[in-house]
Amino acid sequence: MAESSSTGIPSPLPMRIEHDLLGTLQVPADVYYGIQTLRAVQNFQLSGVPLSHYPKLVTALAMVKLAAAEANHGLGHLKTTKYRAICDACRQIIQGQHHDQFVVDMIQGGAGTSTNMNANEVIANLGLVSMGLQQGEYQHLHPNNDVNMAQSTNDAYPTAIRLGLLLEHDSLMSSLEMLCQALAGKGREFADIVKMGRTQLQDAVPMTLGQEFHAFATTLNEDLGHLSRQVPALLSEVNLGGTAIGTGINADPRYQHLAVEHLARISDHPLVPAYDLIEATSDMGDFVLFSGMLKRLAVKLSKICNDLRLLSSGPRTGLNEINLPPRQPGSSIMPGKVNPVIPEAVNQVAFEVIGNDLALTMAAEGGQLQLNVMEPLIAYKIFDSIRLLTKAMDMLRTHCVLGITANRERCSELVENSIGLITALNPYIGYENATRIARVALESGKGVLDLVREEHLLEEGQLTEILRPDKMVAPVQFLTSGNE
Repeated sequence: MAESSSTGIPSPLPMRIEHDLLGTLQVPADVYYGIQTLRAVQNFQLSGVPLSHYPKLVTALAMVKLAAAEANHGLGHLKTTKYRAICDACRQIIQGQHHDQFVVDMIQGGAGTSTNMNANEVIANLGLVSMGLQQGEYQHLHPNNDVNMAQSTNDAYPTAIRLGLLLEHDSLMSSLEMLCQALAGKGREFADIVKMGRTQLQDAVPMTLGQEFHAFATTLNEDLGHLSRQVPALLSEVNLGGTAIGTGINADPRYQHLAVEHLARISDHPLVPAYDLIEATSDMGDFVLFSGMLKRLAVKLSKICNDLRLLSSGPRTGLNEINLPPRQPGSSIMPGKVNPVIPEAVNQVAFEVIGNDLALTMAAEGGQLQLNVMEPLIAYKIFDSIRLLTKAMDMLRTHCVLGITANRERCSELVENSIGLITALNPYIGYENATRIARVALESGKGVLDLVREEHLLEEGQLTEILRPDKMVAPVQFLTSGNE
């Protein structure tokens, strides 16, 4: 509400009247969206997450509209004055301006029509202003006739989703690569620290703390490789030009290839026209596969965070082999307690991503015939997963991994007192002797090495050589012929 300068009483904001199929509405005069966007805002107050929450999706929408305008102008269907106005508007959005005008909820009915019209209306009104006209004067530049020329929501929207994901992909890959490097760095830093490996939460055999962290880096590097190689190819085939169901109705026969060529140049991504536009309009399989890859990454991150929490547990009554950087006090009642809050938060992000994958999978399955009307949920969930994973990996790297330190003495103590140490002696004293020594150690509380010495099963020089760190954590040539 505006305030009257004479009375101090609030007065109505300036409005403009717009009309559509259902009638007329008052639209705030200063906004760049129009009546169809306003109806969507009134209808879909669901997630509370507007399109503007994902800037790369908004940018991709503007790129699609710019490519369409260039193709239509080049084919002689869009007048130069309108073309220039649309180009000016799209470039402003691509540069990051006016994203706050993309106000429609990510979850919406209509298979994305509200998203497409939000873009069409904002671009039309920005274009009108650049022409020296007022918002809403659509007789000079129309959201449907001009901005949406030769398009349908059903080809413009999924093309923008694919392009938006490609634009987001770079950030995801950068965050994952830096996390891999940080974990590999810890692997090198801890390379000489011998500790006990564990299976089923029980003592297994010795390894180095460096090997453990190197394995974390390796498993994430696998995903880095898969995502780097597969995702660009997976998302590069677009159905722009298919219009309503893939038949290309209302588009010039030359439009599809020309529009996709322009979009590839504008976005700097190697986009190609879909081979079968009808299939490409209805099939969501690429999004399912991409989401599955994000879920796999989330599962691996969560497992690593579980391990970090276990390895740092204690500090007095747990494993306490590593120290995580303290980030905040851990209790409102227990003084001195510090919790592993960063790995815990990453765990929760992973659970969210796994849930997003299930929701996306159900949405992909929920399509019928020539269109999947659940595509807005697919877009929402996959963009959300990328955003969460990117932020979580950056947080894990900067607030946790880079500051991890090792408790060398604690690692050594656990190795020396572990029953699992007997496995390293098994090739030299035989399985039967090793089993008996392990049982006696468990029953008596004596150390494995003390019992081996008491029974003179190995010479001290042999023990020293066998228990060298480099001998226990990699394949070696046995010192004796084995069981005798």
